[in-house]
Amino acid sequence: MPLSNPSTGSTPAADGTVPQHWASYSAAEHAVWQTLFQRQMQLLPGLACDAFVQGMRRLPLQAERIPDFEQLSQVLQQETGWRVVAVPGLVSDEVFFEHLAHRRFPAGRFIRSASELDYLQEPDIFHDVFGHVPMLMNPVMADFMALYGQAGLRAQRLGKLKELARVYWYTVEFGLVRQGGDVRLYGAGIASSSSESSFAVHSDSPNRIGFDLERVMRTNYRIDNFQESYFVLEQLEDLLALANIDFAPYYARLDQGPSYQPGDCLPDDRLIQRGTGSYHADRR
Repeated sequence: MPLSNPSTGSTPAADGTVPQHWASYSAAEHAVWQTLFQRQMQLLPGLACDAFVQGMRRLPLQAERIPDFEQLSQVLQQETGWRVVAVPGLVSDEVFFEHLAHRRFPAGRFIRSASELDYLQEPDIFHDVFGHVPMLMNPVMADFMALYGQAGLRAQRLGKLKELARVYWYTVEFGLVRQGGDVRLYGAGIASSSSESSFAVHSDSPNRIGFDLERVMRTNYRIDNFQESYFVLEQLEDLLALANIDFAPYYARLDQGPSYQPGDCLPDDRLIQRGTGSYHADRR
């Protein structure tokens, strides 16, 4: 796990944060942001939910330059009480949950290189800011993320992080939601990916399954490719119901019973689409 950024030499504070050093970004780094930003802005109309689009419009995000976290935080704080804080890379689970619980979103300050536009293993500033921050302008997501941070600290004490992480993965990162009879994306991992944004919403390959908490907590996910299944909320407000659930009974049940693979369809699933699985079959 990175502890400093070689480009600036900053050593993280006790909470894992570092100065963003916005003035240190090079013209080439701003150009990468512009390429990524413009590409996604052309793709997302008709794919992203209204809450994401509205968040984008109200934030000080520009195509020409990497955003300044202080400027973002000024707007966020007025709307939902959140701030964006810079971290050099991945942080520990405890640090991550502590930030979320106190309405601070830890965002990587580095940006991928021009040769890594389509895939980056470690989340960078484009994924973290473009993908996550627009939804933090929405009161429902803002409250859910703070409550998730509190739940993460409890899950860590109980040894249940793996199960709770699946909830984050299939909502905050790769979640879909119904909107006006259609399915739209709100997850940051989809919103920041030029190839997966259309795949998640329109492809006939993945399963799209109505969200069920225990089903999600038993389901593994892909970190190496597109998801084989996406879980769909009926409405964003359902996130708050999830956040206020007592997870203890779920954790107790999860000590026994099955775990499911990413592409599994179950008899009790509320299937919105049974996927063909063709995309992943072609790559096996």
